[in-house]
Amino acid sequence: MIYDCIIVGGGLSGLQAAIQLGRYGHSTLVLDAADGRSTWCRSYNNLLGWPDGVSGKHLRRLGRDQAGRLGVHFVETWIERAEPIPEGFALISRDQSVYHGRRLLLATGVVDRLPPLEGLIPCLGISLFICPDCDGYEIRDRPAVIIGSGDAGAAMALKLIFWSKQLTYINHERRPLSAAMSEQLAQKDIPRIELQVRRLVADGEQLLGFELEDGSFHAADRGFVAFGGNEVRSGLAHQLGAERLENRHVLTDPRSKMTSVRHVWATGDIGVHAEQASIAMGEGVQAAIWMHKSLL
Repeated sequence: MIYDCIIVGGGLSGLQAAIQLGRYGHSTLVLDAADGRSTWCRSYNNLLGWPDGVSGKHLRRLGRDQAGRLGVHFVETWIERAEPIPEGFALISRDQSVYHGRRLLLATGVVDRLPPLEGLIPCLGISLFICPDCDGYEIRDRPAVIIGSGDAGAAMALKLIFWSKQLTYINHERRPLSAAMSEQLAQKDIPRIELQVRRLVADGEQLLGFELEDGSFHAADRGFVAFGGNEVRSGLAHQLGAERLENRHVLTDPRSKMTSVRHVWATGDIGVHAEQASIAMGEGVQAAIWMHKSLL
């Protein structure tokens, strides 16, 4: 079988595109590894209609159900290769299953580099955050800790000074900071702790603090994680010859979200923009509209 449209990635962008394509009546398949950012986040707090926040898992479940009612098909799998074929594209999974589609949307996302600390994932979006634009509001005028690595963590602390003047930076990986970053932290009176975190202490989803390698305990009920080196999952785009920046984010047409490869679209966090759930969903609709136009 050859589908009209294949979407790789069942996060918020891919699901929103699937809903739109399903409403057009196009045969649509979503291939999803089920391990992206939206599977981790316990609460998106800045989305229209969800003033008390909503978890990524809940949004994914709602989106999948909505798309399914429109005839969209889903397969949970990891796609390793993408190849052009005369009718469109072939997607080959890790178990060597092959899926064919006339149009292709890559919504494969970004995976954050997080330290392997027990209890960290349950806190994400509730008391421990990643995005200063999404969740800086959650630490307004209250103490918070940034746990990170070198300049990446320092940069996060400097962004968050807009929201709170009560910040502490724990340089967990003890990577050296640039002279400029060190100076800026000092100018903003942000203390820096050059010790590794031995243990994250939490009560369920509520962060309580960090036990450091010297045995000391740093209490904190709000925190941010910033390690840099996030994985931009644009490998399939690269296999098909799509243009990327040096940081591996995929360039797309701002109007249609098509990549430099005809009939290949890219939306969400693998694109070049602020990484926001609402933007990802909007781009999903945007790409789906132009995929539909291309099929007429």
